[in-house]
Amino acid sequence: MVACGIIAGRPASRVPGDAGVGTTLCVWAKVDLEQLLTVAPPEPPQDFSDFWQRRHAVALAVDPRPQLRAAGWTLQQHVVHDIRYWSTGGVEIGGWMLVPQSGRVTRGLVVGHGYGGRDGPDLPLSLDGCVTLFPCFRGLGRSALPGVSPDPSDHVLHDIQDRNKYVLGGCVEDLWLGVSALLALFPEASGRVAYCGISFGGGIGALAAPWDRRVSRLHLHVPTFGHQALRLTLPCVGSGEAVRDFSRRHRNVMGTLAYYDAASAARYLRIPTLVAAALVDPAVPPPGQFAVYNAIAEPLRRLFVLEAGHFDYPDREAQIEELNVAVARFFMEEAPRDET
Repeated sequence: MVACGIIAGRPASRVPGDAGVGTTLCVWAKVDLEQLLTVAPPEPPQDFSDFWQRRHAVALAVDPRPQLRAAGWTLQQHVVHDIRYWSTGGVEIGGWMLVPQSGRVTRGLVVGHGYGGRDGPDLPLSLDGCVTLFPCFRGLGRSALPGVSPDPSDHVLHDIQDRNKYVLGGCVEDLWLGVSALLALFPEASGRVAYCGISFGGGIGALAAPWDRRVSRLHLHVPTFGHQALRLTLPCVGSGEAVRDFSRRHRNVMGTLAYYDAASAARYLRIPTLVAAALVDPAVPPPGQFAVYNAIAEPLRRLFVLEAGHFDYPDREAQIEELNVAVARFFMEEAPRDET
């Protein structure tokens, strides 16, 4: 498994065709890059910032009480540990933590997973002195919850009709408490904590990072939840299609989804952010991915264009290797936060 790598899925059964952003897209349609760079992010609800800042304040008052236990094996010069910590609502989060075998810890990285969950840590990025946390968000993997389905098409709908209870809000809080747990164990990483998330984890990262000043750099890989209103018009597969189907039967769903829009949240980012977005993606339509990128203030954003997301293609391995090098280099840079 590759750190922050593309999710492997079924290979394309045909060469993707071209389509415009405004058309009804086939899930395999390839969209022109210049068109994607014109996708405007949505206007957030008036109380969008207040909604998330209130939740962040509540989450930071929670003591994560992290418990770290050596797993008895190593991975590329890192000691693998099992970790559990507490999140909001009394939810216990499980995952893995990689600690360098030698040298001192100087930075931290939290890595979010896709909707397939995770059954172990990824290969670590080449970051000197970095301790890496791989949490499982609530309801998934090691963070299973009674009454919450681990199936992506069901998980994404859990409490969707109440924006204060929607499961994605809890997942965002799990990320914040993951940062709290990492810093409780390794306070020397303070000021150099980054987040890297793919697909589901990319969307969660976009929702979480604008409000948490402890996160200094951000990488979003084929992020989902971008431009929810547009997303509901674009055919796809997996959890996104489950939300589309639900919205056809429950017309008020945008009352919740507007607060869980990764592109709306990206407007508030004030840290350097590297977005890897795909030109074709059957699970996360490219216009939503690029809406996230386009929403970020120009001096802070960087773009890595992927040929495709969520399925294999001939140059996939080489492109992901190139991306991982770029991500590691990006995380090792030092740059001031935009305080405006």
